Amino acid sequence: MSSSPAASGPTPIAEATPLSLCAREPHVPADRLVAEMVPPPRFDSVRFSTYIPDPDQPSQTEAVHVLESFAAGLGGAHAGGAGKPRRGFLGFGKAKAPKTPAGPRGVYLDGGYGVGKTHLLASLWHATPAEPSLKAFGTFVELTNLVGALGFQQTVQTLSGHRLLCIDEFELDDPGDTVLVSTLLGKLVDAGVALAATSNTLPGKLGEGRFAAADFLREIQGLSARFRTLRIDGEDYRHRGLPEAPAPYSDEQVTKAAYATEGASLDDFPHLLDHLARVHPSRYGALTDGIRAVCLTDVRPVPDQSTALRLVVLADRLYDREVPVLASGLPFDRLFSEEMLKGGYRKKYFRAISRLTALARDAKGLVEAR
Repeated sequence: MSSSPAASGPTPIAEATPLSLCAREPHVPADRLVAEMVPPPRFDSVRFSTYIPDPDQPSQTEAVHVLESFAAGLGGAHAGGAGKPRRGFLGFGKAKAPKTPAGPRGVYLDGGYGVGKTHLLASLWHATPAEPSLKAFGTFVELTNLVGALGFQQTVQTLSGHRLLCIDEFELDDPGDTVLVSTLLGKLVDAGVALAATSNTLPGKLGEGRFAAADFLREIQGLSARFRTLRIDGEDYRHRGLPEAPAPYSDEQVTKAAYATEGASLDDFPHLLDHLARVHPSRYGALTDGIRAVCLTDVRPVPDQSTALRLVVLADRLYDREVPVLASGLPFDRLFSEEMLKGGYRKKYFRAISRLTALARDAKGLVEAR
């Protein structure tokens, strides 16, 4: 599939004073967490019609058709009311929804990084015929943080009236959080909420660029029968047919671009990594509020796995918000050690490399404009 249209990009101006991510320690109130459970800016305008299937991968076209029916099937009365007529969950025929529906109540999008799972998940959210306040979209990390902020019972109460909950990047590497969210999803399914998810893989499950549906279905235990799996094959669209990522720039080029670009931040990469350890990953989105470009000097390999996983979350939030990243030092494909790229979190690291490379490509204009 093709990428969404590029944003117009930051506007160079005469000697702006750069912002600093390291100077920010955002606080995120619970009501903001709920209000922000919508597709992020990068996926605000995506639709099924803007997803361009790879003609060599028929599973991509099939996924679009199934998800369109899935969304259409959510157009009737809320499924939580016992005995209320509604269309079948996947849009086929009519059915009455018991308190605990017997059929599928969710879809799981199974595929490697860069095949467009998030694009399709956001398109499903947009296509579901319900008010935005009755649909929720967030990453697994954002959902667990919502539970932490509101408490389990309040989270159930807040989301149980929704038609649809979309969970991107379902994390399977923390058993405690997985049990917590699986229990939450069970309560929501009983209340008639439809579910859709993508996921990451368990540590030690190497695979070949896939996110292992079997792992996901096993970890959500009693909910597995409620999910229909959609396999989506393909290459990483962010780099399909595109030129190689731009080489890193010099410290001087990055610094000058930061001063010449309104809304840009400028940070030393090692110091930024230290700062990320002091900010909860659920706040990384707020950390980038108002930032129109991220400029980093002295990019070097991350020192350990904990630091690497925090950087993955930041890369995801920057990508979601379409914030270009201009950097000096090492290229992004050398951020993670060979050991990391062969380990249990390898798919997260490859996704981060893919997304940061795309953002580096977006940032070329910051230097060329000068």
